[in-house]
Amino acid sequence: MPSRHDHFPQADVARRRAMRRAVTELEAAWRSADTAPDGLLTAIAALADVPADVAVARLLPWLSDTHWLGDRLDAALVLIADDPFARPPLRMVGGGDGAPGGLVLADRGAIRLTLQLRPFTANSAASGTAVFVPGRAAIHVLDGGGAELRMHAVAVSAAEEAGGFTARNAAPCYSEPPRPLRTGETLVLDTARQSFTLRPGQAGARRDTLYLELTVQPPSRLPIRAYDIASGRLTHVSASRRDSSFRQMALALLRRLGRTDAAPLFVVETGSEDFAARWNAMRELVALDPAAALPHLGAMAATDPHPEVRAAAAATHALLSLPSGETGREGGGGPGPCTSPAPSTPKPAPLARGPASCPA
Repeated sequence: MPSRHDHFPQADVARRRAMRRAVTELEAAWRSADTAPDGLLTAIAALADVPADVAVARLLPWLSDTHWLGDRLDAALVLIADDPFARPPLRMVGGGDGAPGGLVLADRGAIRLTLQLRPFTANSAASGTAVFVPGRAAIHVLDGGGAELRMHAVAVSAAEEAGGFTARNAAPCYSEPPRPLRTGETLVLDTARQSFTLRPGQAGARRDTLYLELTVQPPSRLPIRAYDIASGRLTHVSASRRDSSFRQMALALLRRLGRTDAAPLFVVETGSEDFAARWNAMRELVALDPAAALPHLGAMAATDPHPEVRAAAAATHALLSLPSGETGREGGGGPGPCTSPAPSTPKPAPLARGPASCPA
């Protein structure tokens, strides 16, 4: 199918320079406004060392009074009207194929402000998963779009926040009945314990849902947790630190590329402070190079400070150590560790999950 990018003025050097100049000037104007004494980035920078709930409270006026946002979007539209191939200096996150996405309005340290758009087509089915991310958030609804809001909650102890979280002992998720999402309302959430999902309203969501989302997510030893809403059971755990997430994506890419020469990088990450990051790195190393992973699995099974990581490492180590490089199937050959990343490579054991229920 033809794309509008087929008409990009590749050979029109003067036009391309004019576009770049216009974008650069707009970006400089926004940066100047944001870093002024009363600017958004100045306000955020002043909150670098305060608790997350205090940072959210002090930034709430930027969500309730959106004249600054309207001016910014108007300037971006003027830029596009002057040349449809110009790209406003706004970073996009998410989106694609009708999925929710947004524009990053400010991002510094642990604090991020985004404009989130949920297309009405994304409201055709309710999400079955509630996700809890350590930190605080404020959601200011600019247009409810006819959607319904469903709140979810989970208990987290001080010991779990301090690094003692285990999947086996995780509390269940509880969900409230859905209610209409109201234009103009502001939700302030402890996102380690509170989450929300959107679903179609009784008459169906007829418009896009638009809201400002302010998140403050300082480094935390508590992982990101995903729960099945219907049952309340914990279904997934991942590292909550942003730097750990970036490294996990890099390791996954290296594994997909078959870069066995990068195995030392995987080994380094198995010593991460975050238990979810340690186990993820080990899983990736097992998939990349089982023979290289074997001794490190043994060490993890014996010495890792997290009980479920030790148990998963021990179970995976036992599978890798079965005779003939197979996974215990009848007819295996002689002794020796598994060295092949072929289909016989054992799947690393998951972290344990405990029973839970989720009454609506």
